[in-house]
Amino acid sequence: MPQTKMKQQIFEQCHHHFKDIVAIRRDIHQHPELRFAVERTAGIAAKALHALSIPVKTGIGRTGVVGDLEVPGATKRVALRADMDALPIQEQTDVPYKSKIDGKAHLCGHDAHTAMLIGTAKILSHFRSSLKAHVRFIFQPCEEAFPGGAPAMIEDGALEDVDEIYGIHVFPLYSVGQYATCAGPMLAQSDTFEITFTGRGGHAAFPHLTVDSIVIGAQFVTAAQSIVSRNVNPLDSAVVSITQFHGGDVTLQDGGASRALNVIPPSVELGGTVRTLQKAVQAKVKGQLENYVAGMAAAHDATYTYAYQEGCPVTYNHEPCATRAVSTARGLVGEKNIIFPMAPILGGEDFAYYSQKIPACFVMVGAGNEEKGIVNMCHHPQFDIDERCMIYGMALLVSLALTSQ
Repeated sequence: MPQTKMKQQIFEQCHHHFKDIVAIRRDIHQHPELRFAVERTAGIAAKALHALSIPVKTGIGRTGVVGDLEVPGATKRVALRADMDALPIQEQTDVPYKSKIDGKAHLCGHDAHTAMLIGTAKILSHFRSSLKAHVRFIFQPCEEAFPGGAPAMIEDGALEDVDEIYGIHVFPLYSVGQYATCAGPMLAQSDTFEITFTGRGGHAAFPHLTVDSIVIGAQFVTAAQSIVSRNVNPLDSAVVSITQFHGGDVTLQDGGASRALNVIPPSVELGGTVRTLQKAVQAKVKGQLENYVAGMAAAHDATYTYAYQEGCPVTYNHEPCATRAVSTARGLVGEKNIIFPMAPILGGEDFAYYSQKIPACFVMVGAGNEEKGIVNMCHHPQFDIDERCMIYGMALLVSLALTSQ
């Protein structure tokens, strides 16, 4: 089929299914599930694939779903992946499809990813006779928490007989109708750390009789800002962010907490994240972080504990897959709407585990709309998407499957 005609038919199908896909996305959005506890969402995906007569396996990676659209005579298998889990954040939007569960919300777009992959399965079923490769649909749990659902999915055979894999992510910093990706490292290794400084508590009016853990922690937070600026080549990328600082509360017998503003606490707890794109940089930052912790404790005659957890690795886009993804996207929206190569982002993604195993590419799908006020980044309590982006997400996934052979 001529390319122009196929493009037209793909978008016709995306528009045809758009209303249903929006409904699925909004239903999932109102009922967010965390980590591996995504049974309801997985059930929606499995039911949709069953309705298309696509053989389905459930319970993959604990609660994941895998469906295979088989093509007679095909020798290649391409996989398309969506994540299903939400975040433990309180949503602060006023949309009619707002989360119905306090403290849980789809503020990273995984509801849209799941809905788009369901839509992709519907459209590819329509184009079944035009497919030259088998297509595997992977609905994955627990992208948002370490160690993540991808390793569990891989352990249960999600990549078995798969030749290459593609994933997409809605991205509100780009406008609807735009695609962005790059070859090589695209997203960072995301590590976490936890630190406890223990001094000697006492009365706030007699600080000379204490070893002030608050002061130690505060000085560490300030000093840690120089770990990157004075230890990492300015042309390399790294981030050290302190995201937790706790101290001073007294736990009561009834489980509550009391604040004593005239007491210097004996200890403080800090935590944060390290993001890097290169192993050598990661090793340098990790080592210097502990050096700073040990030095700060020693300088104040305090003790410390330090726990460093290496997270999911760098998300790496293999050049042939990135080239094909860009070419496919360019055919859909034209050169002016393609951001390639995009600058790598220091966010993390457990899609990285797939890219370690087989050729892979991850693509950002523009989801922002300044006129509608849809500009907040993922994980923001007022995050949302312009739902028209799902047309373009589905179009790209469908096109990637149709051009695989």
